[in-house]
Amino acid sequence: MNMVETTRGSSPIILGFPHTGTFVPADIQERLNDNGRLLADTDWHIDRLYSDLLPNVTTVRAVFHRYVIDANRDPQGVSLYPGQNTTALIPETDFDGKPIWRSGERPTAADTRARLATYHAPYHQALAQEIERVHAEHGLCILYDCHSIRSHIPFLFQGKLPDFNIGTNEGKSCSAEIASAVGRIVFAARGYDAVINGRFKGGWTTRHYGNPDKGVHAIQMELTQSSHLGTEAPPFDYDEGKAERLRRHLRDILEILEQTAIKLGSR
Repeated sequence: MNMVETTRGSSPIILGFPHTGTFVPADIQERLNDNGRLLADTDWHIDRLYSDLLPNVTTVRAVFHRYVIDANRDPQGVSLYPGQNTTALIPETDFDGKPIWRSGERPTAADTRARLATYHAPYHQALAQEIERVHAEHGLCILYDCHSIRSHIPFLFQGKLPDFNIGTNEGKSCSAEIASAVGRIVFAARGYDAVINGRFKGGWTTRHYGNPDKGVHAIQMELTQSSHLGTEAPPFDYDEGKAERLRRHLRDILEILEQTAIKLGSR
């Protein structure tokens, strides 16, 4: 089974999906407790949400679940948010801080090494390959990393999370022009709220690949699941009405990013 799905397109935009996969191999599944087997921290339906919004866009999607190993974490295990609650390269808890592994079955250092080689590295090899290809074709590329999360998670943040959470690693991962283009759309979207570099400033993918000086721009979008799901609890069902309203804004974002990429690439 291929652990990474890649669709190649001719657009200067790449969509990354590190957290939509739900595959857990049987030997790892057996080690998860009942809470872990819910796979509650999946970015539910995000690949569906972005489907067909931009013609000829390249997509790279991890098929494996983040409980196997998190494709959006530093392979060295360095925390994205030192001093704040977060989840690790191989999570030991869910987003509520509750254990996900059976007693005595927590992942070991050997597990980490094996899963880095089998899952994490192939995802990033595929992503890096597409970044190199798209950059060669257009003179630059924009990696747009697609995510979602429950709107209320006291273990990770207080209160309600804004619907649109843009992460640019405090402006280091993409040009100000790109961040502003996305910001203009989300801050004008009626019925939604938004923030740039709030609780989520971009994961390891955004921070690792974003290098505006070399023409590689990376931006993360973390959406609240209340913006497109019927409920933020099992069965995490997709709400067609909510999703279609949101997709109009997401289409605008991707289209303005493509226009901006073409303009920047022609300079």
